[in-house]
Amino acid sequence: MAAEDDFGVEEAGAHRDGHAEGLAANRALWDSLAETHGTTATDQSYDVEAFLGGQQTLRSIERELAGDVAGKDLLHLHCHFGMDTLNWARLGARVTGVDFSPVAITRAQDLAEKAGLVADFVVADTQRLPESLAAGFDVVVATYGVLSWIADVDAWMRGAARALRPGGRLVLVDIHPAFQTVLSFEPFVADWPYGGGEAQHVALTGTYADPSVVTAPRQTVQFPYSIGEIVTAAASAGMVVERLAEHTETESDGRHILPRGADGLYRFPFSDTYLPIMYSLRAVAPRTPTSGS
Repeated sequence: MAAEDDFGVEEAGAHRDGHAEGLAANRALWDSLAETHGTTATDQSYDVEAFLGGQQTLRSIERELAGDVAGKDLLHLHCHFGMDTLNWARLGARVTGVDFSPVAITRAQDLAEKAGLVADFVVADTQRLPESLAAGFDVVVATYGVLSWIADVDAWMRGAARALRPGGRLVLVDIHPAFQTVLSFEPFVADWPYGGGEAQHVALTGTYADPSVVTAPRQTVQFPYSIGEIVTAAASAGMVVERLAEHTETESDGRHILPRGADGLYRFPFSDTYLPIMYSLRAVAPRTPTSGS
């Protein structure tokens, strides 16, 4: 049973297959990544010096979906070491970042101090958010590499919904489940389930942020969800899905398998068209709380 000071996981969800095992293994991985990201000269995802110099790291997709955040309370789930969280603060939001990695949160607090920006950072499993965060936010944001790390997508969505004030919005931008099935582009190999949520045990080496970094294999547990399962989970949590989009181009390819076009963007060619790489979802919490919430 969930502890009295957290929410998001009911008894059945707390014992979902792979949850406890995945949490420990995945936290160890992300503790390690939090120590590495933004520290190498060839890092393709986290340019800390540019950020400290004022560079905006947020992409247009999440900024458009979130709208004007100035003066709003914003909760950033899976905040890692806080660079995007702090850029929301630069846009005028009062920000709180949550991550299950204590190493990441320590780095986020240090980065906030170096940048001279105000932010709160909390160590927590996003499937069991602290009760203190309930109904405290106008916007909840989670982006890029989110739900594949979540054993119980329903619990995750319930937590996001409960963190929102009535009328608040969830902004979720993530890797498209169809793209996640692909192991390699040339030759084309698909080796990952499309949906179902069953635990997948995967050994990872290196890091998406810097292909030059070499590490020993690290065990992880990941979970595949279809677009239908994701949208259904948001609706089941009481939110109204007002926008769902699929995106065929992206500024970066953290999986390092896609060709890069002359315009600098990555696409997934298929026949005479392109397959989606990312999806984005915006959902709104009811203005009148539902019964039992």
